Amino acid sequence: MLGLFALAPVSSLIACGFRLRGMVDLPYKVIAITGNPSPPMRADLQTAILTGSDVKVAINPKDADLVLEITSDVTGREILAYNATGQISAYRLNIRVGFRAYDLSGAEVIPDAEIYMTRDMDFSNATVLSTDVQQQQFLTLMRRDLAVQILRRVAASAKSSQTRSF
Repeated sequence: MLGLFALAPVSSLIACGFRLRGMVDLPYKVIAITGNPSPPMRADLQTAILTGSDVKVAINPKDADLVLEITSDVTGREILAYNATGQISAYRLNIRVGFRAYDLSGAEVIPDAEIYMTRDMDFSNATVLSTDVQQQQFLTLMRRDLAVQILRRVAASAKSSQTRSF
C-alpha cells in the first residue's frame, strides 16, 4: 500500500507528459558557427552541438546545412546593491547574445533574435579572490545554458517550419 502512495506523484507526472530535458535533437547534419562569438561561447556552442548527437560542426559555412551566425556576444556586470557603509554588496551578471540562423538556400530559420541571462551574485570585500572565481563559474554556467537554449530555439524553429510546409 505504501508503494502505491509513493508511485502516485510519479505516475501523475508521467501521465501529463513531463520528462526531463535531454540533449537537443537537431534536424541538421552539419552546422557552421559564424559571426563574432567570444571564444568561450563558440566552444560552448560546439560542445552543445556535438554532445549526444551525430551533428558535426563545419569550419566553412558552404559545407553546412545550417549557418548559425552570432551577431553579438556581450558580457556585463552591474552593481545591484550597496551595504550600510556604502560598499558594494551585490552584483548582477548578464550575458546577451544576438543570433540568427539560415540554411544553404539563404532562407531564415531564425530571424535576428536575442537571448539573455542574468544572475545575481553577493559580494564581500573580505573575499574578493573567491568572488572572482565564483563570478567566472557563474559566467561559464550561464554561457553553457545559453548555448543549449539557442540550439533548442533552432530545433524548435526547424520543426515548426517543417510542419508548416506539409
